[in-house]
Amino acid sequence: MDTAAAALPVFVALLLLSPRSPLGSAQGQFSAGGCTFDDGLGACDYHQDLYDDFEWVHVSAQEPHYLPPEMPQGSYMIVDSSDHDPGEKARLQLPTMKENDTHCIDFSYLLYSQKGLNPGTLNILVRVNKGPLANPIWNVTGFTGRDWLRAELAVSTFWPNEYQVIFEAEVSGGRSGYIAIDDIQVLSYPCDKSPHFLRLGDVEVNAGQNATFQCIATGRDAVHNKLWLQRRNGEDIPVAQTKNINHRRFAASFRLQEVTKTDQDLYRCVTQSERGSGVSNFAQLIVREPPRPIAPPQLLGVGPTYLLIQLNANSIIGDGPIILKEVEYRMTSGSWTETHAVNAPTYKLWHLDPDTEYEIRVLLTRPGEGGTGLPGPPLITRTKCAEPMRTPKTLKIAEIQARRIAVDWESLGYNITRCHTFNVTICYHYFRGHNESKADCLDMDPKAPQHVVNHLPPYTNVSLKMILTNPEGRKESEETIIQTDEDVPGPVPVNSLQGTSFENKIFLNWKEPLDPNGVITQYEVSYSSIRSFDPAVPVAGPPQTVSNLWNSTHHVFMHLHPGTTYQFLIRASTVKGFGPATAINVTTNISAPTLPDYEGVDASLNETATTITVLLRPAQAKGAPISAYQIVVEELHPHRTKREAGAMECYQVPVTYQNALSGGAPYYFAAELPPGNLPEPAPFTVGDNRTYQGFWNPPLAPRKGYNIYFQAMSSVEKETKTQCVRIATKAAATEEPEVIPDPAKQTDRVVKIAGISAGILVFILLLLVVILIVKKRRSYYSYSYYLKLAKKRKDAMGNTRQEMTHMVNAMDRSYADQSTLHAEDPLSITFMDQHNFSPRLPNDPLVPTAVLVPITGRKNVYHGDNNSFFAISYL
Repeated sequence: MDTAAAALPVFVALLLLSPRSPLGSAQGQFSAGGCTFDDGLGACDYHQDLYDDFEWVHVSAQEPHYLPPEMPQGSYMIVDSSDHDPGEKARLQLPTMKENDTHCIDFSYLLYSQKGLNPGTLNILVRVNKGPLANPIWNVTGFTGRDWLRAELAVSTFWPNEYQVIFEAEVSGGRSGYIAIDDIQVLSYPCDKSPHFLRLGDVEVNAGQNATFQCIATGRDAVHNKLWLQRRNGEDIPVAQTKNINHRRFAASFRLQEVTKTDQDLYRCVTQSERGSGVSNFAQLIVREPPRPIAPPQLLGVGPTYLLIQLNANSIIGDGPIILKEVEYRMTSGSWTETHAVNAPTYKLWHLDPDTEYEIRVLLTRPGEGGTGLPGPPLITRTKCAEPMRTPKTLKIAEIQARRIAVDWESLGYNITRCHTFNVTICYHYFRGHNESKADCLDMDPKAPQHVVNHLPPYTNVSLKMILTNPEGRKESEETIIQTDEDVPGPVPVNSLQGTSFENKIFLNWKEPLDPNGVITQYEVSYSSIRSFDPAVPVAGPPQTVSNLWNSTHHVFMHLHPGTTYQFLIRASTVKGFGPATAINVTTNISAPTLPDYEGVDASLNETATTITVLLRPAQAKGAPISAYQIVVEELHPHRTKREAGAMECYQVPVTYQNALSGGAPYYFAAELPPGNLPEPAPFTVGDNRTYQGFWNPPLAPRKGYNIYFQAMSSVEKETKTQCVRIATKAAATEEPEVIPDPAKQTDRVVKIAGISAGILVFILLLLVVILIVKKRRSYYSYSYYLKLAKKRKDAMGNTRQEMTHMVNAMDRSYADQSTLHAEDPLSITFMDQHNFSPRLPNDPLVPTAVLVPITGRKNVYHGDNNSFFAISYL
């Protein structure tokens, strides 16, 4: 269709003749398709439309008709509008024509009404290639009179297209009148009054662009005709511009604004005047959709400053061919956009910002203006972080305290961090005594201009540095060494406190606090008594305080009370003040009791050969109450050095009289008295043969000399102190005394006699056994004789025992009340009780029995009286 040979114009001209000429005069110039209706529709190959509302009616000149007399005579086609409703239509279809030569179609028409009303409208439709009916290319409406009028139709079509002309009668609202057509002729030459159009070419544009159709027509006076562009679906587009090319040719331009796929259709040019109409061929408006990728670009590689993508431009929507590929990208948070032309399947975007999100799309372009399609689906991706640009600047110390340091630093922007995700860490470390060290790192808020490092030790050099870290690297600042401020010191170590006790002073030493937290300036020790063994010591007094210099970690506390517990509170101080105190309790040693001064005083009140009575005076407690008084007897030896009373040592080990005899000790404890037995001075007889708290006070030997000592003892817990003084000396007797057996020797003699008696008894028993065996058959009377003899001996022994018991009781009574300090009568025993000399009374009448025989007229060497002494006799 683009060549002239393939598109020969066919010009169809429709001439209106008035008066009508006979059809036979131009038969040589007519072509097929015309009709005079003299022989009806069948001879002309015309057809009624099967889908209209009613039919055209054929009027024949040879047949009568119902028309008014004023209607024209002859044969023609007519519509009576009074028989139909308004808007109903009747169509008459001419045969389809397909010619390669010039055609012009003319016809006669009239629209008549007796009252001059509008009978309706006559429309001329031209259908191309059996397509849909477009709007009429020519029409006339209203009353035209009783005479026939002539019109011509120039139809421009091109091979191999075909067309069909349709006459359409449309009933108006008046419903009164007639519409008639007659003498339709198809001429083989151009129309005289209606212009014809040159071939209208197809128009191809990209969607969104303006489409322009330019129609070129030939004919006289055509420039004054009505022009429009007709769409196949019935829409009419008015002419945009008309321009005369010469006196018989003009051009008309029609513009469609921003066409889309919905505007794609067939369009033709139409011109109309009262004498006829011209219509061009249908040209196609082709709207191309610019190509657009279906899938987003594919990410192949990513770095801090680049992105490698694959375009994915093979799958598209829209029309090709693709003549240009472009990559459009921008920051998702920005407003700028850059576009790069790409001539490869992959592309690398350079010079991007680290850790930044980008949106990447692909643009495809086809030929023609506006051929660039919309961007494809986006690839949204982010570049990697880059290593921080530099290390943070030196830290600025905002505040220094004992246990915290506040640090300022510059604001860390993206130009330094090179990453939106980053961490700021402060690392510190320090060394202290006792091999203590600590290192730690603290994550900080990057947006905060100041950060605080807490829980630091006071008065310590702390090394600080800041570390900037992102996923791709780290930068560290230089270390800054800062010394924390001093603080109050910690407590003095409790295990370092050592107190050495004396009777009236305490030596206390300690060590420096484990956490001095600065320079120790002094130590302060406050002390007060909290309890005492001595009830006379006051313990509710106010505390006293002493201060020591920083280098003095010991002190001697003087003028203290013995046996008293003192509480010491020790604390150290720095320039920041005193730290917490450490407490220790220390108890002074108790002192020995203070005895009255016996120097130059004779405490002896009475003296006999075996006793000496002395005056005992109570002692004064010192630090602890008196727990006991003791009387110590020391035997004087001529070869032993005499003890000095003022520098003597007391007897700490108690020795009984019996142990002294067996062990050869030079002294023995004669008595131990409870402190309550000596509330005031009282006499005491040494040698009164009594027992005091388990200690026997035996009679003194007349021919021996003795020193008498008086001891006072204080004892608390595990501490015992004793004070002693010599209160009397008993010299040995110079006269020859009567021979009185020594108690110890007497005891040995009694033991020997008892052994001899036991041997005799064993011998007698053996003898009796022999006699019983030999004389076992002795008569009953002999046996009775021996029984009576044994009974008499038994009775005599019972009388002897009673006499001995009376004498012993008399002896015990003679010893009673010999001493004023004897307060333990129930515990006192006699000389005989102490030596267990109770007489043995066997049941066997044949066993010899020992009896006590009084010896009158002899002096009692143990008590110094004239009572009788009893000797031991064996029966």
